[in-house]
Amino acid sequence: MITNRLFSAARLSTRQTPLAHRLRLYSQQPPPAAEEPLAGESRIKAKLEQSFKPSRLQVMDVSGGCGAFYAINIASDSFKGLTTVKQHRLVNETLKEDIAGIHGLQLKTAAE
Repeated sequence: MITNRLFSAARLSTRQTPLAHRLRLYSQQPPPAAEEPLAGESRIKAKLEQSFKPSRLQVMDVSGGCGAFYAINIASDSFKGLTTVKQHRLVNETLKEDIAGIHGLQLKTAAE
């Protein structure tokens, strides 16, 4: 009899607790420091500006701020007469050290 009362009291207390307080979210990580993604974006941007003198350049951390995935959109006269593959190879060679430490890279190049 006592165990039934304890069980029903425990069950009642879980019903009253909001669902968000009962769940453990394993995939959540603490947010990264604000300097990390900005430093990565600015480092990549500086290297590309120095190497290609682009007329258009966008570097964005699209991994939610952790610096694991970047999207780069670049247009430069340096790419004139080159295929898209060769343009991408030039950018990849320039960012070789940075690419080694990230998970992915979305790259769009254009000749202007």
